[in-house]
Amino acid sequence: MIPKDILKQIRQIQIKTSRMVTDVFSGQYHSIFKGRGMEFDEVRQYQPGDEIRSIDWNVTARTGEPYVKKYVEERELTVMLLLDMSKSSYFGTVNKLKRQIAAEICSLLAFSAIQNNDKVGLILFTDKIEKYVPPRKGVRHVLRIVREALYYTPQRRWTDISGALEYLNRVTRRSTVSFIISDFYDSGFVKPLSVANKRHDITAVTITDPKEISMPNIGIVQFEDAESGKKYLVDTSNNHLRDEFNKSSLKILEERSKTFAKINVDTVDVRTDLPYGQALFKFFRMRERRLR
Repeated sequence: MIPKDILKQIRQIQIKTSRMVTDVFSGQYHSIFKGRGMEFDEVRQYQPGDEIRSIDWNVTARTGEPYVKKYVEERELTVMLLLDMSKSSYFGTVNKLKRQIAAEICSLLAFSAIQNNDKVGLILFTDKIEKYVPPRKGVRHVLRIVREALYYTPQRRWTDISGALEYLNRVTRRSTVSFIISDFYDSGFVKPLSVANKRHDITAVTITDPKEISMPNIGIVQFEDAESGKKYLVDTSNNHLRDEFNKSSLKILEERSKTFAKINVDTVDVRTDLPYGQALFKFFRMRERRLR
């Protein structure tokens, strides 16, 4: 039995993200993600302007009148959400934790998928696969995905994006539209991501907190590495130390963006201090323009 307070929060996220899907993202989602190809729909009589290549010669010979084959785009997709559950996602200094924002993004993408009659699945990962929810349709299924994204308790602390990508390839037979939602504080995932992107349509959704790229001046503070658990005393009043930290953090983000561009992986850059809807809307518009 799910506690009432958890049901209430899930319901609030459902209302919020469903409204965003209806008002903003539904048409864009449909237009920017392609189906697997064209499938046969019907045979109809030839009309002026139809391509000769589409004529069904067997039916034409049998009836004595020209008929053409009509095809429609096979729209049904499989959408996979790969959600980083490592300890670094339990961080946030502005509005919400990175994990809470990630859960809402999962909800928005999942509701967009089922509104377009697509299947949606979920892979929760740390440095191992924590949970796999196979792709299905329906509101109840999406609510399960939201619940797992919000309240699943991971067993491990670290991050292994490469392992999540390898698992994606094992559990999916066909090409998918996949979103990796993570802060991407990991290494060694570039080659596996490049390989997986040749089979799937992958988008990297990066989530960053402003304090991760700009250290505040708040005196001597004890920091803890979320994934290793190591603790450090840091004098944040040291101007040189703050400058070096800020430069190093920005360099990491810049190199990450260049890497994604180099291997043709689309990105959505989300920050905890800004509405994530704006970043997703910008991404959808970019994809839409590119397909024109």
